[in-house]
Amino acid sequence: MLPLLTSGQIREADAYTIAHEPISSIDLMERAAKAFVERFAGRFPDKTQPVSIYCGTGNNGGDGLAIARMLNDHWYKVNIKIAQFSDKFSNDFSFNLKQIKEASVPVITIEPGEDLPAENNVILIDALLGTGLNKPLEGDFKRLVSHINSLNKTVVSVDMPTGLFSEGEIPAGAVVLKATLVITFQAPKINFLLPDTGGYIGHWEAVNIGINEDFTSSLSSPYQATEEKDIRTMLKPRRHFSNKGTYGHALIVAGKAETMGAALLCSAGCAYAGAGLTTACVPASGLTALNSYMPEIMAVVRRGPELPDIEWEKFSAIGIGPGLGKDEEAIDLLTDVLTNFQKPLVIDADALNLLAVHKELWRNIPENSILTPHVKEFDRLFGEHTSWWQRMQTGLKKAAEHKLFILLKNDYTLIMSPAGKIFFNTTSNPAMAVGGMGDVLTGIITGLLAQGYTPQEACIIGAFIHGKAGDDLALSNQMNVVMPGQLARRLPAVMAKLMT
Repeated sequence: MLPLLTSGQIREADAYTIAHEPISSIDLMERAAKAFVERFAGRFPDKTQPVSIYCGTGNNGGDGLAIARMLNDHWYKVNIKIAQFSDKFSNDFSFNLKQIKEASVPVITIEPGEDLPAENNVILIDALLGTGLNKPLEGDFKRLVSHINSLNKTVVSVDMPTGLFSEGEIPAGAVVLKATLVITFQAPKINFLLPDTGGYIGHWEAVNIGINEDFTSSLSSPYQATEEKDIRTMLKPRRHFSNKGTYGHALIVAGKAETMGAALLCSAGCAYAGAGLTTACVPASGLTALNSYMPEIMAVVRRGPELPDIEWEKFSAIGIGPGLGKDEEAIDLLTDVLTNFQKPLVIDADALNLLAVHKELWRNIPENSILTPHVKEFDRLFGEHTSWWQRMQTGLKKAAEHKLFILLKNDYTLIMSPAGKIFFNTTSNPAMAVGGMGDVLTGIITGLLAQGYTPQEACIIGAFIHGKAGDDLALSNQMNVVMPGQLARRLPAVMAKLMT
């Protein structure tokens, strides 16, 4: 897993690398600037396009000065605007300022309260303030950032957009520089992965600057990002002499007459994720649709208000909720499952909405079960929230309190564990924003549980392969929309490739 560090931990990691590599702070800054320039040059190869670099007087500004010098050495046309709103200069900023003067790069100083300079260049590099910010911008920095935002230029931020916090809640009304691209050092900042920053960051890319990875892992950050190598380690190839019984029997309790699509997609996700046997508990009116859509899936038929006769001991895992409805029959079905099945469940959609209303059902949820809400379902369960940072903290608290996993769906899906960890999924794309995608994900996770993966593994692998299948379909084929059924059918190929 890739540790995602708080601003304080980032400072610790920098200091450790400087002390133990060993490397001087100015040389580490040089290495960071070089990594930035290499990525910048790949994205903006036209050297005839002038570039303005806005620098503060701290270490982020020092990065900006080093970047300016290197771009100048690469024949880019650069000019520097230094926001000298304080008499305090960091040592590394001062060193790089001397280097810039020797390189004869044009420099303009912006003094407190003075008129802001005209800006004719299309590309701006933001190196004003870095990760140390812990309160909203005010005064001259707020005025400068508001001015830059009003210019509608292409802005590339160094490590962090000025005004954004690395972690924590972003206050309402805070002024943040809106970056077209952020080239960040070593790993994304935690807030990059939350929707609250969507209006400030068009795209981010992380560049490796050689921070000691053993030390960052030792910091035991509760925030982790899933990498492909993690999934390759977790996945278990199918072995010779195995059979359908080896890979478990999953039950999907889903669908009504008018919502059979959810049941079909969920069942397909389960089967294509590798469950040895998949049974769908569906209304009698949906049986023809089930047999037509995927004859490999067996059925337990629901007939009217009477509960179906389910042989609970047959099943390795159960997923419940997609298209289930919220009527008395749905309440009875959920109660029946919670009363009779003691292994971890996957609970989604209408089953979550029922839990939000019928609080007494919580006491029967088996430990290590998995809840898979989208944002509205999450707020119905746990109360209204005004930010995703709040939701993340609530999710950690509730996961520990109820001893279960909460998978909160998002561009970077958050998996909150009862042990106090949050795992951010790093696959998926906007082409997957289609009704039914969540139903497939619920099926995938249920299918993985049936095969013997732990609940944590099922969450992490399930979210990753779900997003990876969507990426393979959309990005490689330049597709604007990916259909959930299409994604489900892609899963076996995705999993096989990850196991090679």
